[in-house]
Amino acid sequence: MMRRTTIGLLATALAALPIAGAAAQTSAAATTTAPARLAIDMRYVTLPNGLKVVLSRDTLAPTVTVGVYYGIGFRVEPRARTGFAHLFEHLMFQGSQNAPKGVFINTVTSAGGIMNGSTRFDFTNYFEIVPSNALERILWLEADRMARPVIDDAVLKNQQGVVGNEVKVNVLNQPYGTWPWIDLPMLANTNWHNSHNFYGELKEIEAATVDDAKQFFDAFYRPNNAVLVVAGDIDYAQAEAMVRKYFGSLQKGQPVVLPDLTEPRQTAEKTRSRIDALAPKPGWAAGYHMPPRGTPEWYAMGLIDQLLLQGDDSRLQRALVREKEITGDLSGGINADLGNMYNYNGPMLWRFNFTHDAQLTDAQIRAAVDPVIAGLSTTPVPQAELDRARTKLRSDLYSSVDGGTRVGLIDLLSVYALFDNDPQAVNRIEAGFASVTPALIQKTAREYLRPTNRSVYTIVAGAK
Repeated sequence: MMRRTTIGLLATALAALPIAGAAAQTSAAATTTAPARLAIDMRYVTLPNGLKVVLSRDTLAPTVTVGVYYGIGFRVEPRARTGFAHLFEHLMFQGSQNAPKGVFINTVTSAGGIMNGSTRFDFTNYFEIVPSNALERILWLEADRMARPVIDDAVLKNQQGVVGNEVKVNVLNQPYGTWPWIDLPMLANTNWHNSHNFYGELKEIEAATVDDAKQFFDAFYRPNNAVLVVAGDIDYAQAEAMVRKYFGSLQKGQPVVLPDLTEPRQTAEKTRSRIDALAPKPGWAAGYHMPPRGTPEWYAMGLIDQLLLQGDDSRLQRALVREKEITGDLSGGINADLGNMYNYNGPMLWRFNFTHDAQLTDAQIRAAVDPVIAGLSTTPVPQAELDRARTKLRSDLYSSVDGGTRVGLIDLLSVYALFDNDPQAVNRIEAGFASVTPALIQKTAREYLRPTNRSVYTIVAGAK
């Protein structure tokens, strides 16, 4: 199903991660050694049919994690078919020509494994975690699903009902529902691809036909629009041979032409408010357009997120939660709820949101928020505070490259292969953050944290 949060990861000790450098030293001199850098071992090949394949070997556990990422997400779904990318994710779990419905999941669970999938802004993914000796079976199943999924009237109608119920349960009948994870992008963006209701309008989900589904499959679910990642206890030569055996004969599709996703520079603050009949408290959310992914300013915004929002030591947490006691549930981030700052490929918001007591006015909230945001533009951040933010971000990165499930690892490898054709870029992420200076933080804040780049969406509590 579509996930509002990033895929759950099991925490593991940083010592278990594959990092560069010599073995740990126990002498006192080791305390002066520069910290080791992330250095994921990998092999990267592209098959003749265009399928990108990333293999990454480690022996932390006798398991493998297999992921297939397709370059189709909410932003690319057809007009008048909102929610179609999400609907199609469900369809892909309904069996394939040689593995009818239930065979895939029974194969995984019988081996003691788990599987799941999700739809995001710029991709749809499927993954399995199984013992190493089940790898060949999983590759066969994924290849059959990529080539020959079952798409017929019975399957479509069944999943239209499932997705429709999901919308009703997760959105329409929930307090706050689409706020702010859908509401704020719809307010802040002007391009339809970035600003439509990607969970889907019920009438449009129900109007989808089998022909629509088959055309969607032909357009996007092809080897040349996909990345296959296999990470874990593998032999590189054997794993590549298996991949070529099952995926090599799949037919290449037409090149995918992505729509124009660009957004104009925002020059005036946008505001919107609505009454939520189920909300027990008012809500306040703000979003700021991000710099382009991979730029020096993008790395700076990653650290700004840490400085302002993430952790009890962040400036907004300190001001709004501890000092002024405006809220107790401040949250947000870059690509919050639907991923992280690495796994998207288009316009994005840095945002934060919270609920608050009814007696607080919008003016009072702005009086508390605005000086904190403006502080990064007017005053250089102390080096010690910047270093602390860098340490927090590095810890988050290492935690996501999880040694237990490897789900965070395959996610990073997949998106850098899919978006950049360069999974080795994962090993250069830390260098990008290391190059950020206080001056770059201040420059980035002046452009991207200006009030005219902000959109504010508030909720009026309607629950009795």
